[in-house]
Amino acid sequence: MIRTLCWSFVFLLTLSAGVARSEQARQKMPEADVVDVPAIGEGLCVSNVFQTNMVLQRDKPVNIWGWADSGEEVTVHFADQTLKTTAGADRFWQVTLAPMPANATPQTMAITGKERTITLENILIGDLWVLGGQSNMEFPISNVDDGELELVSANFPQIRLLTVPQGKGFDSVRSFERLYEWSAWSGRHFRKGDWDVCTPETVREFSAIGYVFGRRVHMATGVPIGLIDASIGGTTLETWTPIDVLKKIEGEETRKMLKDWEDRIAAYDPQADLQRRIANYEREKQRRAAQGNPLPPDSKPPSDLRPGPAADRNRPGYCYASVIRPLEGLAVKGVLFHQGFNNCFNGSAGARMYYQVFGEMIRAWRRAFNDDHLPFCIISLCTAGEPQTWENFLKPMYDVGPFIREAQYKTFRDFYDKGDPGIGFASTYDLRKSWYHPQIKIPAGERAAKWALASQYGVFPDRDALLYWLPPTVEEVIVSGNTIRLKLSTEVKTKDDSDGKLLGFAIAGKDRRFYPAKVEYYTESPSDNNGKPRTFQNILVLSSPFVPEPLHYRYAWARNPMGNIVNSRGVPLATQRSDDWILEETPEKIPVPPDMPEDAARRYIGNHLMKVLELIDLERRLKETQATVSELQPVVEKMRAEMEKKR
Repeated sequence: MIRTLCWSFVFLLTLSAGVARSEQARQKMPEADVVDVPAIGEGLCVSNVFQTNMVLQRDKPVNIWGWADSGEEVTVHFADQTLKTTAGADRFWQVTLAPMPANATPQTMAITGKERTITLENILIGDLWVLGGQSNMEFPISNVDDGELELVSANFPQIRLLTVPQGKGFDSVRSFERLYEWSAWSGRHFRKGDWDVCTPETVREFSAIGYVFGRRVHMATGVPIGLIDASIGGTTLETWTPIDVLKKIEGEETRKMLKDWEDRIAAYDPQADLQRRIANYEREKQRRAAQGNPLPPDSKPPSDLRPGPAADRNRPGYCYASVIRPLEGLAVKGVLFHQGFNNCFNGSAGARMYYQVFGEMIRAWRRAFNDDHLPFCIISLCTAGEPQTWENFLKPMYDVGPFIREAQYKTFRDFYDKGDPGIGFASTYDLRKSWYHPQIKIPAGERAAKWALASQYGVFPDRDALLYWLPPTVEEVIVSGNTIRLKLSTEVKTKDDSDGKLLGFAIAGKDRRFYPAKVEYYTESPSDNNGKPRTFQNILVLSSPFVPEPLHYRYAWARNPMGNIVNSRGVPLATQRSDDWILEETPEKIPVPPDMPEDAARRYIGNHLMKVLELIDLERRLKETQATVSELQPVVEKMRAEMEKKR
């Protein structure tokens, strides 16, 4: 069901590709707002990322670029700096302002050519943060839990907001349009491409995670904050990665993904597609007529030729070219990236491809913004579907979601373990809702803000800074007898402390059958009779009566997992595992009928394994119930005997 909804979402987003407004829509909009600005105008112009009300990045060289007549001299004046350049044969010009400190006093930039001057006003100098990903990053503050409270208090004149239009794919240029962009998903137009001062009115449709992050950082530092929402719903990781970068990745799964797209594009026949749509129209027309509900008299069969998969937003490299390319060269402070849902449909192979690509995507974005150590916070995949419970434990584990979270966390560790000063990570799996757009966005934005304030701004004490954002790390795994012992980098506790039970681990033996684990702190016996047992809250002991010889563990392994283990500051232990077993072969490998297509085979295996997992869960619960009955039977008999004596 979720997959159907998600692909419907992608389809609706694809329908919204056209950005020209209808005359009817124009008539409904205030006349003062009906002004579209092209990506590149005639004569002297500046990239649309530079506008009145914007924030320029502090403490870095700042590129300013635009276009003019070939050979035209252009002068840029800002903050006591005056720079001159000449437009090239391609009309392009660029100057670079020297680094400037933060400044909350509005300033004016003047860009002068031979016949006109462009004046940009109310510009602040502070920190620019780019918000990347898909719909859960796009998700507006007006639609989240407690969003209305955020809205009425969103008066922050030193926070500035920009939502980048969805662009034109590989035909995009080094700028973007400013326009009303139609959304079939919402059934309305949204103004995009304009810098706005943050108010309750302007922030209403802005990214909830981004706004909450920016608000917290601004309130803690006093630095002006610019937020650039560069996210698009229903998109995959590979579409946000430059195509030339993807082509250099050696991973088998990545090469296959690129080949599949090349084949789809080559096989597409626009005329055949048109004939198919015409035939569908005629069938629908006949069906409606037979029901006495004919199509409107002015209804006509389709006549347009569509571009097909070449213009699909999830075509590898497409969204990078559409949205990030127009920002290349911009000086920014950092990036928040929240994505993953649309990479959950290709099984273990898709998760392996995700891991192959993600690190290269991060490096590509850093190059785009001219900073090899650009702060980059990975906000892991959010929840979806019904929560995992003790009664329904195994079936939710059969899901690609935790494999994507694992790839995100492993990518983070790859950078962090090499001493990367800018990489960050924030889990969201414990912000549990059963929708694939969980509205618990405020805590997600605040977790990202804790990372930024601790690691990039030095707001928290150095001694405790890592505890505010860094997930506990498993430093040692000891398999001993019927237990697995995990030594962690820091002490941990339960998130809620309701009954003190540490939840979320599963363990398995060589049969690959996972069972929920009993989790206890490691206790060391005293060395003498007068001592007390010592409990180590950074060492966990995992066991299960159903796994006499455990080999591996998994933690928070479901799309909506049962997991409550956090550090002393409430930072969750990240989704992870010690095994390398693939989704489609756990707990067993299912023979597939010969010549079955790949997607059909994946469904066939999934349906079979879900029944196997359900049966294992039922058998476990039956044995647990029988054990409870056996344990209680003597107590019942004793109570009955005592009652008989009193009669």
